[in-house]
Formats: sequence, C-alpha cells, structure tokens
Amino acid sequence: MQTALYRSRQAPNSAQAVAARQCNSLFDSVSLLGVAMPFAKGEEICGENESADHVYKVLSGAVRTYKILNDGRRQIGAFYLPGDVFGMEAGGFHSFSAEAIVDSNVLMVRRSALLAASQRDTGVMNKLLACTALELERARNHALLLVKTAQERVASFLLEMAGRLPGDAVELPMCRQDIADYLGLTIETVSRTLTQLGNAQAIELPTSRRIILRNRSALAELNT
Repeated sequence: MQTALYRSRQAPNSAQAVAARQCNSLFDSVSLLGVAMPFAKGEEICGENESADHVYKVLSGAVRTYKILNDGRRQIGAFYLPGDVFGMEAGGFHSFSAEAIVDSNVLMVRRSALLAASQRDTGVMNKLLACTALELERARNHALLLVKTAQERVASFLLEMAGRLPGDAVELPMCRQDIADYLGLTIETVSRTLTQLGNAQAIELPTSRRIILRNRSALAELNT
C-alpha cells in the first residue's frame, strides 16, 4: 500500500512514473523468485567493490547507498524506499555500499537469474531497461542538484521526498546527517536552511523528521 501511495504522488503518466512502475514489477516473474532478508538499522546490505551477485528490492523500510571519500567524508548516492530496486551495476562489482537506514526487509534476486530471464522474456528485458533508465535519471538529477545553492538543494530534496512518500506531512526515514551527506552540505547548513524555509512558511517542522509542505509553489520556485 505504501508503495502505491508514494508512486501516485508522481505525475501518473510521466516517463519517470511509468519507469518506476515497470521497475517496481521487475521481480514479478515466477522465475525471479528471490529471498527476503531482514536488515537491522545501520546493517550493511552490500559493500562497495564487492561482487555484484544480487539485485535488490526494498520491501519495507529504507536504504541508503554511499561512498566514503578519500578525506573520510561520506557521500550518499541515493535513497531507496519500498518498491525501489537497487544494485543495478554496469560492471561486475558494486560501485556503492548499501545499508539499511531503519529496520528493513529487502528482496535479494540473483543477478544471473535476472539476466537469464531478460534473455528469455522481453517483458523482463523492458522492465530491466526501465530500471536502468530510472537509475540513470536519478544519478543525473543528483549531479545537477549538487551545483545549486543550499536553499535550492533542500527545496529540491523535500519535493523529491514528497513525490515518493504519501501526504503533505512527509515522514522522513533518514536523519539530517543523511540529508546533508546526500546534498553535499553540512548538517548545520541543512538545519539552518530548514529553519529559514519554516520562517518563510514554506514548510512546518513539527519534529526533526516530520516535515509539512505548506507552500509547494514557493519550494518549486527554488527548484527551477
């Protein structure tokens, strides 16, 4: 139910929404039965440079992918919510580590089984291509995000999460440090920017993770 709700927040016929729906149903084929595994908060699901033997789908909870940079800083590449597929690698190794943000259940499907099914079934192939396109779009949007101002980055992030989670009151599974590492900002800058948006009545902050979008138009103007 949660997956359907946050998907419905996107424009129903947008290319990204269509790709998301196709990607969500990638493992529906009987030949692609996987294993559902529980992961505790903070537990690693796969590691950077490890062999990419599996592809993953979030069943519940939330997952972050990240790299540790040479100077010790963490760069978060993406957040994955229920229904999202991750671990789609161009090569044979994972380019990011992945870990559970909260207690999560993740479906693990062997990559070899997925590739074999895509060769037999054009439907699986189309869904696999949709997943790849969606991942490329997310990476492109993230790269564009990192050249914006702090207010623009935070506004873009809030609109993205509002498009993927139900309701105007967005319950974020990630902490502010996660948001900062995703946006390439300090946690102090993220907190200050959220306060500024709250003072401008664009958002309301009942708690640190519950954010109510009061003025989407104002946020959208910062997102252009």
